[in-house]
Amino acid sequence: MTIDPQNISIPKMHAYLLGAVTPRPIALASTIDKDGHVNLSPFSFFNCFGTNPPILIFAPSRRGRDNTTKHTHENVLEVAEVVIHIVSYSMVQQMSLSSAEYPRGVDEFIKAGFTPIPSTVVKPPRVSEAPVAFECKVTQVVPTGEHGGAGILLICEILLMHIQDEMLDADGLIDPFRLDVIGRLGSDWYCRVQDDSIFRVPKPLSRLGIGFDRIPDKIRRSRVLTGNDLGQLASVVELPEGTVTLDSQAREALKVAAAKGEDAIHSLAKGFIEAGRIEDAWRILLA
Repeated sequence: MTIDPQNISIPKMHAYLLGAVTPRPIALASTIDKDGHVNLSPFSFFNCFGTNPPILIFAPSRRGRDNTTKHTHENVLEVAEVVIHIVSYSMVQQMSLSSAEYPRGVDEFIKAGFTPIPSTVVKPPRVSEAPVAFECKVTQVVPTGEHGGAGILLICEILLMHIQDEMLDADGLIDPFRLDVIGRLGSDWYCRVQDDSIFRVPKPLSRLGIGFDRIPDKIRRSRVLTGNDLGQLASVVELPEGTVTLDSQAREALKVAAAKGEDAIHSLAKGFIEAGRIEDAWRILLA
């Protein structure tokens, strides 16, 4: 399927975009108007875009059905401040309730059962239950279009960041298991960043891997090894030599695999890759 945005309805384009660009973090945004009326609403067009200065951007899009703007957008035009909260799994149902389109002036803190607490440097209150909160000033409001469905980027500079102490690990950094954050998918679907959905991929910052072009052709075209497998093989700095460092069990398994053919050797190496023994996997493949 190939989609031309000019030849598809706005609702369908919206559905395909939100179904494909996932998971998206959620900004639970607290704003206030010039008369002191508070609004609380979640937005999944959201991310961070710099650390010096620290910048968050989220987008309350124009409504597709009638091209009206959201209360959040209207509020920041009057009071250019916002508190952006990270949403944990324990808050998901309340967060969803706050997304209901209550009339202007209705306090979603009350409707969703969240506890408001005073912010330190901005006027909108914070959500007590949120594991992380950012007090921000809105430095720019950037419309991306004039029709229904167009985004309105709210560029926010972080003035203060609040983190619940129980979210921190022994090194004082945020522990993703404790944060237990949720992500937005398409339609009514969400995901939870927890348990076996979290995995590590070391960044290749301090060392240059050999790259795919250094992987021998018969290995690179393997019917067994996946792109992820080859990516790990390509991350080594240099190719290991010989099989002498393989333990006796691995050497015996290699003999058995060699008698069965190339696919069996690659399957054996794949097991070592999955166990994190990348150099031993290479020794098996090069034997």
